[in-house]
Amino acid sequence: MSTAELLKGAAELFPDEVVTEAHVRHLELPGGVGTFALITLDNGLDHTKPTTFGPQSLANVDAAITQVEAEAAEGKIVGVGVTGKPFIFAVGADLKGVELLKRHEDALAIGKGGHDVFKRLAGIAVPTFAYYNGAAMGGGVEIGLHCSYRTVSAALPAFSLPEVFLGLVPGWGGCTLLPNLIGADRAVTVIIENSLNQNKQLKGAQVYELGIADALFEGADFLEQSLLWTASVLSGELTVERPEIDRGEAWDQAVERGRFVADSKVHGAAPAAYRALDIIAAVKDGDLQAGYDAEDTALADLIMGGELRSGIYAFNLVQRRAKRPAGAPDKALARPVTKVGVVGAGLMASQLALLFLRRLEVPVVLTDIDQERIDKGVGYVHAEIDKLLGKGRINQDKANRYKGLVTGVLDKADGFADADFVIEAVFEEMGVKQKVFAEVEAVAPAHAILATNTSSLSVSEMASKLKNPERVVGFHFFNPVAILPLLEIVRGEKTDDASLATAFGVAKKLRKSAVLVKDAPAFVVNRILTRFMGEIQNVIDEGTPVDVAERAVEPLGLPMSPLVLLELVGPAIGLHVSETLNRAFPDRFTVSQNLAAVVKAGKRGFYVYDSGKPELDPEVAALLKQGDTALTEEQTRARVLDAVAQEIGLMLAEGVVAEAQDIDLCLLTGAGWPFHLGGITPYLDREGVSQRVNGKRFLEPGVASVPA
Repeated sequence: MSTAELLKGAAELFPDEVVTEAHVRHLELPGGVGTFALITLDNGLDHTKPTTFGPQSLANVDAAITQVEAEAAEGKIVGVGVTGKPFIFAVGADLKGVELLKRHEDALAIGKGGHDVFKRLAGIAVPTFAYYNGAAMGGGVEIGLHCSYRTVSAALPAFSLPEVFLGLVPGWGGCTLLPNLIGADRAVTVIIENSLNQNKQLKGAQVYELGIADALFEGADFLEQSLLWTASVLSGELTVERPEIDRGEAWDQAVERGRFVADSKVHGAAPAAYRALDIIAAVKDGDLQAGYDAEDTALADLIMGGELRSGIYAFNLVQRRAKRPAGAPDKALARPVTKVGVVGAGLMASQLALLFLRRLEVPVVLTDIDQERIDKGVGYVHAEIDKLLGKGRINQDKANRYKGLVTGVLDKADGFADADFVIEAVFEEMGVKQKVFAEVEAVAPAHAILATNTSSLSVSEMASKLKNPERVVGFHFFNPVAILPLLEIVRGEKTDDASLATAFGVAKKLRKSAVLVKDAPAFVVNRILTRFMGEIQNVIDEGTPVDVAERAVEPLGLPMSPLVLLELVGPAIGLHVSETLNRAFPDRFTVSQNLAAVVKAGKRGFYVYDSGKPELDPEVAALLKQGDTALTEEQTRARVLDAVAQEIGLMLAEGVVAEAQDIDLCLLTGAGWPFHLGGITPYLDREGVSQRVNGKRFLEPGVASVPA
């Protein structure tokens, strides 16, 4: 079957493809070098909309290559370049179409179609050049890898091969060409390590430093400088030299390093990273066609697998649903926020102050019970500003302005009299928070939002003694505040639409993924994690060895084990939340006496790290009182997953969030659960747990799964 026939057949499977055109224009290179053909990729949308490759788009690129191929053969051109529309080069395959594929042979056709088109660039009779002028990901990176030379803009904001992050492999040449260009170790960093590190992006300078691009030019006149450089290369004035690739032991060590990274991130639970590493290992001898064939097979297998569908589902949640929160009121109701008050000056409060300061750029005032604490909180913010200045993230003028905007006062009346938004981050005890809100209400303007960062307490009860409870809203951040995107916005029983709209407006300015949550105990993330952790603690208390309980959930590929997570959260906080939920739901949430003993002993976790790896602390082991019922890993995993499925089913029935998608969005952005799980509900559906526990799936067939 020809490439054209292949793509024509595949086009029927992509009914909603945003088609990318490939426009060819001819330029006269300086210095009398000759006529040059430049192919520009452009989907006709505004410059913020990415350019992608579906079957028709690939067919258009194929047609452009056919044209310049003939011109090269006839001696009409001296070279061919590929670039993108302003600010965007291309961001890869059309995932909207990929997730609709139902047959392995259709998935195989997409892989082969991309290879057949891109490979033609390498076969043109004249040198080919890729000019990475803007964002380049996936297939956008790979089309450039098939060219003879590459330049990159210093202004390029994002460059990656994110496929492994989504549950795929770079399947249009990435796994094969990149290690043969820059060496296996650097390729493993880009393909495996960066992808599994929350899809870390490269900047233009890093692309050049890695050796992916041969030249780096400033963004303002990037294309002009690239064409001048091209003329120098074609005239022989400039010779591009690349280091020799080490195809010996270093290659094997790089692959092993990649396996270690994959094991530490997904624990063997998701196949994409391992398939990519197998291909990298197989192309050590430079056999490109063998690599392309392996990419085709891996791509087709993974497209038909659950992890990719979950990965695309997760990607869509983060990129789309997070930007249009379900149930959020009309944004026209939101009131402006020109000053922020923070009650508390501890670490969490100080982090919040810094975030509001940087994102809203309005005055922020902290208050606490004594001047020493206030000075410490303001000092923390100043120190973080100095760090940003030292790293070149802000200039001296902005640093000075930020420092001038943050202040601390003892008297709330002095600090909050003209504040539009006041958030408390004080001790997690209802009486303390009610007292704080009463004090703030007495001095803040009538329109001011009163927000609480509580992780588990009732927002409605917190507001119940106020004169104006309608302006109280839950504003639950996750630690570390600067990194985790989730913000659970909690509507109390009397919270009005204007207050809620203002809260969502502030969340957007803070660049957080806001999810509307009902005022229910522990809201979403903490409720699910506490049930999850509670069952782990239960089986340990009953007699299951700690290491067995920890290994039991490794197949989920979570970012860390349950007890390491407990150490990060803090055993005391974990105990407090479990006590809160035990009071609310005593039939499902227990309070581990072993955990209580660990907290009472002042231990910061279950492990010590003297050997460089986590080992059960002997002092903690001496505290543990266990029964004589030891479960296997399989039994433990089933019990934990059944509990989580039950809890999610109950939360949806209670209306804690609008849909299962919001549960998944919360776990992805607030707890760092991996994209290949899609959060949690696709995994529970895929493993049959949802049906076993609740009698039905959480998601409709075809959502985060292969269409029926």
